Amino acid sequence: MKDKSRGVTLTILALLLALMAISNFDKPFSHNPGVGFVFLGTRLSGVSNMIVAPIFGIILAVYVYAIIAMRNFALPIGILYAAYVIINMLLFILKYHGSAVMQEHSWAYLIPYPFVAIGVSSGAAVLLYRRKADLG
Repeated sequence: MKDKSRGVTLTILALLLALMAISNFDKPFSHNPGVGFVFLGTRLSGVSNMIVAPIFGIILAVYVYAIIAMRNFALPIGILYAAYVIINMLLFILKYHGSAVMQEHSWAYLIPYPFVAIGVSSGAAVLLYRRKADLG
């Protein structure tokens, strides 16, 4: 029988992704106008935020389950999610560069955020790819 242990790093990344899922479920309930799910570079609000944010919360929750259980479908979700994060971030920067939306956050947030977002999403996908023989 194959060892299906995730290892410490993949477990930590799964926990961080779980926090992102929780954050997505919470976005429709925020009373802060600056908080909204960002979909393909556009910060959502209103009904679109109430629909899209929980959908991505569900996708991330399924992804976290797949990582924890070391299931085969974790890898394609991970690859798609990592690509989405990079595309989403680039589109957001292109759309809001120099606008008030970008000025809502301090540089202490804006500089490390891409490294964390890309690191967690891509890191999980890379580790899953390296462990694809252990996925069942």
